[in-house]
Amino acid sequence: MLENYLPILLQILVATGFAGATLLVSVLLGKAARSNTVKDSAYECGMLPIGEAQPRFSVKFYIVAMLFVLFDIEVVFLYPWAVIYKDYLAAHGPAILGTMLGFVSILGVAFAYAWKKGALSWNN
Repeated sequence: MLENYLPILLQILVATGFAGATLLVSVLLGKAARSNTVKDSAYECGMLPIGEAQPRFSVKFYIVAMLFVLFDIEVVFLYPWAVIYKDYLAAHGPAILGTMLGFVSILGVAFAYAWKKGALSWNN
């Protein structure tokens, strides 16, 4: 029975050995490089690195990102529903349409609320 686990053990040993060897070579060759202040400074695409390292983003950016994720998840649920709709409709009747209309109506209310609050407007 243990002979069945031999390939797995061998793969774990090879992966661990490769990771260790890669790290060791990186440490040995990485110290050989010469460093100076120009090479150690941050590269800013040709601009002088002046100011904060991370710019401050508007809260509007994060709100739009969350709304995108919310409505993107909707597609994740709608696609499998659309694939099985015809088969499920024949077996269980129009209940599948009602549940999906409820789901889409809740998302529609959320979209209308976000629109009314100005979450999708970039001018503000």
